[in-house]
Amino acid sequence: MKTNYHTHTSRCKHAKGSAKDYLLMAIEKNLSILGFSDHAPYSDDRFGLRMDFCELEDYIKEVEMLKNEYKNEITVKSGLEIEYDPKEKDYYEKLLNDYNLDYLVLGQHFYINQNNEPVNTYFLEDTSLYLDYAKTVIEGMKTGYFKFLAHPDVVFINDMPWDSNCDKFCDLIVSASKENDFILEFNANGLRRGERDFCDGSRYAYPHKKFWDKVAKENIKVVINSDCHSPEQVWDKYVGMAYDIAKSWGFNIINQIF
Repeated sequence: MKTNYHTHTSRCKHAKGSAKDYLLMAIEKNLSILGFSDHAPYSDDRFGLRMDFCELEDYIKEVEMLKNEYKNEITVKSGLEIEYDPKEKDYYEKLLNDYNLDYLVLGQHFYINQNNEPVNTYFLEDTSLYLDYAKTVIEGMKTGYFKFLAHPDVVFINDMPWDSNCDKFCDLIVSASKENDFILEFNANGLRRGERDFCDGSRYAYPHKKFWDKVAKENIKVVINSDCHSPEQVWDKYVGMAYDIAKSWGFNIINQIF
């Protein structure tokens, strides 16, 4: 069964193609399930690189329309990728209960630090901050709002030597995933970024094998997603590569998150 639960559209301002473009490509590539999970806006339009809040209802209506129109050809799921912020619990409940979304993806591109300031996960300057990121996503795991953690090892996009904080980070995420029976995502978009030189050698920013070795050892559930930002990426060579790597690294791969 071919599935993808991590799909963006042009609404997020850093992808191209309409929701229908992605759906038609998914049908062409013989996917059984396509889940839309564009970046969720907030009412104050914080963070950027996501749809404006005024577009949210149109996005949901568009996905629901496609779900009904193509129900005999493919199963469509409506979702959003969003950060966990403990002050936004009412919003998550509204998205799931009032807007009737099928799922939310925990995608922690920013987290709120002890000074109540947003911190960009892609620009961390000390490995100790990996632990703050881990603490936030673990809190998110426990809420029950989210189906899986997107690119859980994304912090390794930061160019810093591996140290004890990196091991602690991995152990925290893996332990919490096991304890909460929470799904981790193996993200093909990290492979699309390609290998490059880091201070600890040439590697992908993510996935990072040291992290995933710990995931495999604990038999954590892993879903493989495209994280596509253009229709041709719905099921491209990098998704195939992700499956090949995941199998060779010994993951407990699942295809359905519901």
